[in-house]
Amino acid sequence: MSTETEQLRYPVGRFRYEPSDAAELKIQIERITSLPGKLRSAIAGLSDKQLDTPYREGGWTLRQVIHHLPDSQINALKQENRKAGLRS
Repeated sequence: MSTETEQLRYPVGRFRYEPSDAAELKIQIERITSLPGKLRSAIAGLSDKQLDTPYREGGWTLRQVIHHLPDSQINALKQENRKAGLRS
């Protein structure tokens, strides 16, 4: 895979697992649970054309990314809760 393609596929870099302590877990859980409200604010007032624009050629549209996020966030929250020893 070319460097350019790699940067387009992983704009913030590939995932790297780093163990978390209890304080970090609390911060991560708060970030995950606050995302829906932040997302609603971020996309408020966008047109259908803007929501249906892919972020790169052949990539997902903003609308598709927005619909993908709840599944991703639920899974992330479950993982963080498991690390913290909480039921999910």
